[in-house]
Amino acid sequence: MCTETQALRKRSQTGSAPELSAKEIKSLQPYAKSPVGLFTAKTTSPKIILQKHDKTDARKYLVAQAGLENFIRSIVAALELKLPNTVRFNMNGQGVMQTWEDVYMAERVYTQCLGISKRIYQTHAYTHEPERKLAYFILEEHNERSSWILPGFDFYVLVFCYYNDNKEVTAVDVQYDQMSFFLHCMGLAQAHAWFVEHVITRIAITWAKAFHMTGLVNPFTFMLQLILFPALLMYCWGVMSTTA
Repeated sequence: MCTETQALRKRSQTGSAPELSAKEIKSLQPYAKSPVGLFTAKTTSPKIILQKHDKTDARKYLVAQAGLENFIRSIVAALELKLPNTVRFNMNGQGVMQTWEDVYMAERVYTQCLGISKRIYQTHAYTHEPERKLAYFILEEHNERSSWILPGFDFYVLVFCYYNDNKEVTAVDVQYDQMSFFLHCMGLAQAHAWFVEHVITRIAITWAKAFHMTGLVNPFTFMLQLILFPALLMYCWGVMSTTA
């Protein structure tokens, strides 16, 4: 795991964001046209990330750190929270770990398995609700790969951090689009996004319009279609196989 110097900074919220030119305003998009992640072939570091945010109206707390353990210690330090040995770490509902040692070990193993040689974490929209004893933020992962065949990519995760009256972190809930993450790992995210937009979505819209015109839209008829359509496809496949 990387041991780069902790990069934690408190920024003043006075002053306004820089004015944009007409050309820059025209280039802004109302939504992201790429999947949840973003492919990138560039390298970066916590120092570069902090310098980049000098040009934006970032929130009060900005954490950029290489390695999961360093990052977690940085984000809890921002609120003066403590890290006991035990924690309920819910990994997107796919696994729940009970100690920080297990969390750090799991991160080291699966990043190596996925060919991730370097991972830098940074926060966006760090929000603290003291009355709920809750802090949450958008986590951006910058992933560089161990092989030139594998594309590097940035990925975004939603993180909820709960603590008790003693300001000890008791639970962490991590939520993200798991399929999108693995598609990025395999370099297939953009192809999948194109297929969904130009093929799957058009088929779904055509089906929805036809279904709506029947006037029989309800849970029963919907579930009936889910049963009948696969059965019909299997029957047609069997007929074609026997006649071939």
